[in-house]
Amino acid sequence: MSSFLFIFAILLYASVLFILFAFGMNFLYLAILTARKSGADPIAPPLETMPLVSVQVPIFNELYVAERLIDTVARFEWDPARLEILVLDDSTDETREIAHKAVERWRAQGVNIRHVHRTQREGFKAGALALGMSMTNAEYIAYFDADFMPPRDFLLKTIPHFFAAGNEKVSFIQTRWGHVNRNYSLLTFLQALAIDAHFVVEQFARARGGYWFNFNGTAGLWRRAAIQDAGGWKQDTLTEDLDLSYRAFLKGWNALYLREVVTPAELPVTFSAYQRQQHRWAKGSLECALKLLPQVWNAPISFARKVEATFHLTGYSIHLFMFALMLIYPAVIYYSTQFPGLLALYGVASFFFLTGFAPTIYFTLAQKELGKGWWQKIPAILFIMALGAGMMVFTVRAAVQLFFGSGKTFERTPKFGVSASGENWVDKRYQIRLDPMIGVEVLIALWNVWTFLYALQMGNWGIALYGAIFFIGALFVTALSIAQTLQVRSHQKKSLQAPMLTETV
Repeated sequence: MSSFLFIFAILLYASVLFILFAFGMNFLYLAILTARKSGADPIAPPLETMPLVSVQVPIFNELYVAERLIDTVARFEWDPARLEILVLDDSTDETREIAHKAVERWRAQGVNIRHVHRTQREGFKAGALALGMSMTNAEYIAYFDADFMPPRDFLLKTIPHFFAAGNEKVSFIQTRWGHVNRNYSLLTFLQALAIDAHFVVEQFARARGGYWFNFNGTAGLWRRAAIQDAGGWKQDTLTEDLDLSYRAFLKGWNALYLREVVTPAELPVTFSAYQRQQHRWAKGSLECALKLLPQVWNAPISFARKVEATFHLTGYSIHLFMFALMLIYPAVIYYSTQFPGLLALYGVASFFFLTGFAPTIYFTLAQKELGKGWWQKIPAILFIMALGAGMMVFTVRAAVQLFFGSGKTFERTPKFGVSASGENWVDKRYQIRLDPMIGVEVLIALWNVWTFLYALQMGNWGIALYGAIFFIGALFVTALSIAQTLQVRSHQKKSLQAPMLTETV
C-alpha cells in the first residue's frame, strides 16, 4: 500500500509540476513576444463618412455609477445623426429612475438616446446584449460596462480602424483598460498591476503574434456582421464575451487590439466584490474551455494557434493545479525522506520551480512598457503571487460548481463610484456578506503553516518557500475579508442602517 501511495504521489507531483512549468514557459513566451514586437498601434485612415454607431451600456442596479456612464457616452465626439445610445437597464432598484432621468435630460438636448428597461433578466447580461442587437441597424456597436468612463474621442480613435486596408475581417476592436482608482488601496493597486499585465503583455502579445485573444466584454466595439455570423450573444456561459470572441475566430474572423487607446474604469474596492468578479471570470473561462476547445482543435488553423488558444482558455486552471500542489507537498516531503532516490527527482523539480517566478517577469514587463517606475513596483509584483495563491480556493469552487452543474446565476460586481483614496465605501449599498469560504481559507492557511514548518524541519527549502507564499496568500485573503466585513458592520451599527445586503445577481 505504501508503495502504491508513493507511486501515485510522485506521478501526481510530476504531472502537476509539468503542467505549471508549461504555463510558466508560456508566460515567458508572451513576455518575449511583447518585448520583440513592442511598438505603436497601427495608424487608421481618415474617415470619409461617419458610419452609424450604436453605443450600448448594459446596467443592473448601478446606483452610484449609472448616471456617470450615461453622461460620459452622451458626450462622445461623433456626428449626432450617426450615433445612437441604448441604455440596457435590468435594474430593480432606484437605478432605473436615475438612468431614466439622465436619458431624458440628454434627449432634451437632442441626443439620440433610449432607456430600455427589462422587467425580467432572462439571459442576464448576454440577454440584454442580444436585445440591444435586435433594436439597432447600426453596423458597428460599442459596449461599455457601468464602471467605465471612455474618453470623448473613443469612437474617433477606434472606428476608423475597421476601414483600414486588410481589416475587412476584423470582428471586434478591444482597447486597454485604465484605472481611475489604482492607488485607492493595496487591493486596487494589486488589481491594477494584474490587469496591466493582461492588457499590456498578454492581449498585446497574442494580437501582435497572430494568436486568438478575446473581447473583454467592455471598452470595445464589434462589427454587427461578425456577431451575427458567429451566432450572436449566448447565455450558456458566464463569460459571453470570451465565448463570442472564439466563435467569431472559428468562423474565420480576426480582431484588433489597440494598446494605446485607454478606457478608464473603476476597480473593485472590496475584497468580496473582487472575489465575486474573479469567481465569475474563472467559472466562465472554464465553461468556455469545455465548450470551445474541441472546436479549436478541429479547426483548420496552425498547431501553434491551437496550443496558444488552449493556454488562453484554460488560464484559470493554474489555480487548480496550484491547489493540488499545495495538498500534495507534505506527501512529497515525507517520501523524499523515506526514499532517498527521490532526491534526484526533486533536483529536476527545482528547475521546474524556477518557472513559478515567470509571472513576476510578466508583470514587471507590463510596468516597464508603461514606463511607470517598474523597479519600484517589484515588491508589490512579488506579492501578487501570494494573492493568486490566496484566490485559488475560489477557482476550485468554480470548478466544483461547474462539475456539479450549479451556480448558474450571473453575479455582478458591485461598484461604489469611488476613485480618490479619501472617498468612503462602507456607507454604500450593495455590500456583500462574508463568504462562507472563509472557513476553508482558514484551514488552508493552517495547512500551509504546517507544510512550511515540516519542510523547514526536513531541509526542503523549495517547498518551504512555496508553503510560505501559499500561507501569506491565504492569510491576506482571510484577514482582508474579515476586516472589511467588520468595518461595514461597525458603520451600519453606528448609523443604525439596515443589515448588510446580500447581492445574488
